Amino acid sequence: MKYQKTITLRDGRECVLRNGTAEDARAALDSFSLTHAETDYLLTYPDEGGLTLEGEAQYLQGRAESDNEVEILAEVGGSIVGSAGVGCVGSKEKLRHRAEFGIGIERAHWGFGIGRALIEACIECARAAGYVQLELEVVADNERARALYQSSGFVEYGRNPRGFRTRQGGWQELVLMRLELDE
Repeated sequence: MKYQKTITLRDGRECVLRNGTAEDARAALDSFSLTHAETDYLLTYPDEGGLTLEGEAQYLQGRAESDNEVEILAEVGGSIVGSAGVGCVGSKEKLRHRAEFGIGIERAHWGFGIGRALIEACIECARAAGYVQLELEVVADNERARALYQSSGFVEYGRNPRGFRTRQGGWQELVLMRLELDE
């Protein structure tokens, strides 16, 4: 799925939102590793991504060529500083209307409008792909992200009190959220 848009950040810098391609694999992996090291709110720890350079290149190229899935990179000053994506929940007939959403932004770039822009881009792509529901899971303690999702139209529909188990042995409650795209 093709996507490209340039936005102006709150500090006046430009940010290009665009499809990742095979050539972006190294920079995308580096950004992924950094974002996952900077917060305990994401799905994986940096050392368990298991992504190879070749695998990431194939993943990005596949998403760029897909009709219903996308991985959008946020580029500021020539550097990848985050990404967001939309993927099909499942290929079975009863699931094809649902897509899942994920996002990660390097901490140094929080608060400039990149997150909201990536969410809006993914919503646009999900609608264009024909999905009628976009879903995400967010750690309950991640109040900034929850507020951002709510302001983008996502609503809570459930909770999983033992959604994540941290390496420290603690539980993180997950808030399940969805956005109906056919309203």
